[in-house]
Amino acid sequence: MYLTGQVDKRTLEKYEREAKEMNREKEREKGKTVQVGRANFETEKKHITILDAPGHKSFVPNMIGGASQADLAVLVISARKGEFEAGLERGGQTREHAVLVKTAGVRHMVVLINKMDDPTVNWDLKRYNECRDKIIPVGFVPGKDLYFMPCSGQTGALLKDPVSNDICPWYSGPTFLEYLDNLPPISRAREGAVRVVLFDKYNDMGTVVMGKVESGSVVKGQSLVVMPNRTPVQVLQLWSDDDEADEVTPGENVKLKLKGIEEDAVSSGFVLCSPDDTCVVGHIFDAQVVIMEHKSIICPGYSAVLHVHAAVEEVSVKTLICLIDRKTGEKSTTRPKFVKQDQVCIMRLESNELFCLEPFNKFPQMGRFVLRDEGRTVAIGKVLKIVE
Repeated sequence: MYLTGQVDKRTLEKYEREAKEMNREKEREKGKTVQVGRANFETEKKHITILDAPGHKSFVPNMIGGASQADLAVLVISARKGEFEAGLERGGQTREHAVLVKTAGVRHMVVLINKMDDPTVNWDLKRYNECRDKIIPVGFVPGKDLYFMPCSGQTGALLKDPVSNDICPWYSGPTFLEYLDNLPPISRAREGAVRVVLFDKYNDMGTVVMGKVESGSVVKGQSLVVMPNRTPVQVLQLWSDDDEADEVTPGENVKLKLKGIEEDAVSSGFVLCSPDDTCVVGHIFDAQVVIMEHKSIICPGYSAVLHVHAAVEEVSVKTLICLIDRKTGEKSTTRPKFVKQDQVCIMRLESNELFCLEPFNKFPQMGRFVLRDEGRTVAIGKVLKIVE
């Protein structure tokens, strides 16, 4: 924000003073972000909203909430000797975050290999290639939806301005802001049914909800339904990036003042829908699941926490339906008694409460999920069918 001129030096110093007086000082002392911060800036071609999601392993659920609102993820990793290796070990944060943003529906990822100016790195091409090559297998395709670039957050090198050949003779690609400017427009279902996934709410002389428009458009005065409770509401006011608007469209992170519902009747993961075309609500569904990391076997009765769009629900395995061969895609003819790490299966999951979800092939944004247990991401999956 400082490099783009959205924040001047005096304002930056003011924020630093305020941070020392507030609780977020503790956050900074520990090097942790615990909330999803929000800011926006403009480049020559684009208006960009930044969602600063937590990186620490204790706050991964908050990070998933931030990722579910994003179109592009920027994964900042340290090239410093020792720090990069710790993040990429099995169970490390870098590996987990790369998997989570893909599962959350993020379409592009930029990996900024930071601290290239560190004395242990000194803009070394060999170290850059080592970091890049170890993080490629994260579900994105290099050159298509995955881009790597070196940088220095401390000096700002290759974030806004190019770096001289004397310092880094081997990189001739765009700076970070140039890359963002040249990204192709993202196609969105503007004419589809309204789907606004809600992730927060507050009271300001009425109920105000915050969410991301996934499809359709919403105008002031429009009648909608809040799912899964099927509560009819009317939109009184709209904001996009804190600017009041008459209409909001897909891809925008928005605030809406609603008539017809109390603040305490709204939860994260609720969805605003068109009255004549609401989303699916269920509590039993079949899903294709990849077991990422789990020391013991998973059997019927196993329970975990499901994160799907902005919803968080406790679910249990009702039935294991079949295994899927990772190489051939063939399904087993017999029902497995258990599944284990690195296996793919189809299972039936059940929650105690009804929540909003969709089959992945109909609406991917509400059909992909992660399962977490004891602070670790255990599995990723996609909804195949809602049973009940």
